[in-house]
Amino acid sequence: MRVLLIGANGYLGRFVADRLLADPAVQLTALGRGDDADVRFDLASGSPGALTRFLDAVHPGVVINCAGATRGGARELTRHNTVAVATVCEALRRSGCGARLVQIGCGAEYGPSQPGSSTAEDAVPRPGGPYGVSKLAATELVLGSGLDAVVLRVFSPAGPGTPAGSPLGRLAEAMRRAMQSGDGELKLTGLGAQRDFVDVRDVARAVHAASLSAAQGVINIGSGRAVRLRDAAAVLARVAGYGGALHELDGPPAPLRATIGHPRGDSDHTAHGTHGTHGAHAAAPVAYPDGCGSWQQADVRTARDRLGWRPRINLEESLGDIWMEAACRI
Repeated sequence: MRVLLIGANGYLGRFVADRLLADPAVQLTALGRGDDADVRFDLASGSPGALTRFLDAVHPGVVINCAGATRGGARELTRHNTVAVATVCEALRRSGCGARLVQIGCGAEYGPSQPGSSTAEDAVPRPGGPYGVSKLAATELVLGSGLDAVVLRVFSPAGPGTPAGSPLGRLAEAMRRAMQSGDGELKLTGLGAQRDFVDVRDVARAVHAASLSAAQGVINIGSGRAVRLRDAAAVLARVAGYGGALHELDGPPAPLRATIGHPRGDSDHTAHGTHGTHGAHAAAPVAYPDGCGSWQQADVRTARDRLGWRPRINLEESLGDIWMEAACRI
């Protein structure tokens, strides 16, 4: 099976590439903006015609799109998350390859949900921010394209490679700094948000399964269980062997702060967006800028029924891998 993977250098794309390369039946070609891609192409600025010519030459059976942006203004998010997908869809429509499209969506497309509920694929999307809006627009383009296509709505990915700017990445960094400085107290704010964390390696398994299946439409990929960030912080402390006290401070959910015992004016902390008094306020996990409010939990029955997929890696293992990478910076 010839597979064209777009965005192989990204957080999700790297693990999808590893999963596909482990399948001897897959012949993988990576397309992206980086120098290490097999083919360099920028979806946000490249023409559908140029991509069509490449598709006709390579003739993949499956195209997997893991590319996109999670940060930036509305214009940048629209270019990389919506315009880019429009280019892919138009190129596939023009091409004679007849490839199946696996598009990576996100849970932020749904927006806020009722605490205690599980969000199924038939929920009406109401994204609460520009990121979710740009990803929802991409999903609608895929669903309306007439292509053989499936959209995997990935909730909150975690595990090795977790970006340092993500909530769990910032939490690990705050704990690393506390341990490095010998601080016996870590004060955090805004840990009330609850999210459905799914390990990035399980996401890669879901993408692989979707590429082999005939499933179409939208399929949620998550753990099916919401976890409060304060509980994730307690697990991370146990995994890290941090013996200090964790104190949650009252305050608004954004942005989160961690008091970790550095004096005012520490230049290293300033470089990481910190500020404050004695016990500088270092950036820790922020309340998600995904516009999803205080709660998000996926209903993952469709993934089980249509892909034969279930998550295998628990959050403690994911947090252990996040901590191992953070600890290497000590």
